[in-house]
Amino acid sequence: MNPRENAPAKGNLLRRLLSVYEPPPPAEKAVPPERIPGEFKKRRAGVMAVTIIGYATFYLVRKNLSVAMPSMEKDLGISKSDLGTFLTLHGLLYGVSKFFNGFLADRAHPARFMATGLILAALANVFFGLSGAVLTFGLFWMINGYFQGMGFPPCARSITHWFSPSERATKFSIWNTSHSIGAALALILGGYLAGIDWRLCFFVPAGIAALIALFLVLRLPDTPRSVGLPPVEEFRGDAQADQEDRRRKELDAKEFRAFLKRRVFGNPRMWVLALANFFVYTVRYSILDWGPTFLQQEKGVSIQASAWITASFEISGIVGMLVGGIVTDRLFKGRAGRASLAYMAVCAVFLFLFWRIPSHDPLVYVFFLCGIGFFIYGPQCLVGVIAANLATKRAAATAIGLTGIFGYASTSLSGWGMGKLVDSFGWKAGFAMLVASAFIAAVLFLGLWNVDPQTELDVTSAEAGSKEE
Repeated sequence: MNPRENAPAKGNLLRRLLSVYEPPPPAEKAVPPERIPGEFKKRRAGVMAVTIIGYATFYLVRKNLSVAMPSMEKDLGISKSDLGTFLTLHGLLYGVSKFFNGFLADRAHPARFMATGLILAALANVFFGLSGAVLTFGLFWMINGYFQGMGFPPCARSITHWFSPSERATKFSIWNTSHSIGAALALILGGYLAGIDWRLCFFVPAGIAALIALFLVLRLPDTPRSVGLPPVEEFRGDAQADQEDRRRKELDAKEFRAFLKRRVFGNPRMWVLALANFFVYTVRYSILDWGPTFLQQEKGVSIQASAWITASFEISGIVGMLVGGIVTDRLFKGRAGRASLAYMAVCAVFLFLFWRIPSHDPLVYVFFLCGIGFFIYGPQCLVGVIAANLATKRAAATAIGLTGIFGYASTSLSGWGMGKLVDSFGWKAGFAMLVASAFIAAVLFLGLWNVDPQTELDVTSAEAGSKEE
């Protein structure tokens, strides 16, 4: 048989497989006008809840390593530098994946795309738990990092299609609690599992992730149009955004590339934001990844207690995110750069005090960890808001993917860098690096002081009008 005769069949099979990820067309039957408010309320609540649950589950199969590291170091004789290398390689590949998957997620069905990443990350966790050598640990954690990058972009697509710019900072801050919810659950669950066998920290979350992937497919819709609803800007009465949506039709590939070049890659403020995100994530991941190890080895607390104490950092972060979104929308009128500057300046103070004030009272370092968590998670959430405002909803996932590359490139400092610093100079050197990172992030956010979501929409509408003329 001629091999070429099979080529069309193989090509058709590939197209059918890829077609699973294509977003559905607009619904043939529109929702009656009198039912639109109620339907929007129900659908928006559902999108928020399902994406929070889905993304929190990604953390169960990502941050489980943090609580397993002390036991792995003790049982397998792995150094902090090696453990930090796992974190760095995972973070770097995650950042690259998040960026490239941003392109795909902007034009893919969010539920199916996200569920695929979650299942594959769960499988990588299973193989990691079955491993016994440094090389295989590193390999499977890198693979996990790539599949983790399929989680956030579809969420960004969903949030920007279901919530308008005038409410986006608050809604993003609510959604962003998924980070802290997932990380806190990963730490608490892992603390108990590691007390039995550290390998369970990878097997049990993988099983949970597989179940949640099915839940995503069943419960997460695509855009409002796909279920017979109008664009959210029209529903919310956001006139400028609605004008943009009506004046510009769906971009073809060439126009979309030009739009990305103009509003994402050729936008200097986007690069300032990306660099600020690097230092925000340096602080965030250093505390989250090394917290249990620091508390066990320096403070002498148990595995379970260190997990709960580090989880308090995440729980306080939830409050910080919610307050940050409200402050941004109500006090700063959507200018998230201003709120981020204030947050990072205070975060630097808390880090400095945690580093310089000697104490072995658990309540003292719980207090400071909660303060650091509150003030680091505000900017961590608002970076996505600023990126979405700069790129508009047409390229929100791509823009957030770009900032994500820098965020997860920070694992070069928070992972291997922190491990090497602590191995060589002790924990104080590590915290000095974190104080400096927080200060640099604050300075960079100063350069984003005047990013205004309404101004960005006006610019986009003007660009569209100029092209039509």
